[in-house]
Amino acid sequence: MRDGTDNNAAPQPDTQKLSNSKVPIGVRIGGMAVRAVFIIVLTVVTARVASPQVENIWSVFETPGDLIRVALGFAACVWFVVHIFVAPKDADAYRTWLYLGLAILPLSLLCAVVIW
Repeated sequence: MRDGTDNNAAPQPDTQKLSNSKVPIGVRIGGMAVRAVFIIVLTVVTARVASPQVENIWSVFETPGDLIRVALGFAACVWFVVHIFVAPKDADAYRTWLYLGLAILPLSLLCAVVIW
């Protein structure tokens, strides 16, 4: 074999399937829960910031700035809500959300309280 290939080599298993199956159930549930709560808080903060300055929703059409802010805020909130239902694809994502979420979640909740 001059080209360096080995015809007798065993096929490599799909690491994506193996890594996803080795996630402990606690890490999986914790990662999904922290991720969902963070995205919900992010959606609430975005909706609050993107709401019109005047409490009446029909006042959006009075100024183009309010209309643009509400439209962009609505699009961002829809995008966040869609991503609540999209699960992470690998084991490292669950671990990352679990560990990083424990640090980010209190800060996002604090931000939501301050903005409200």
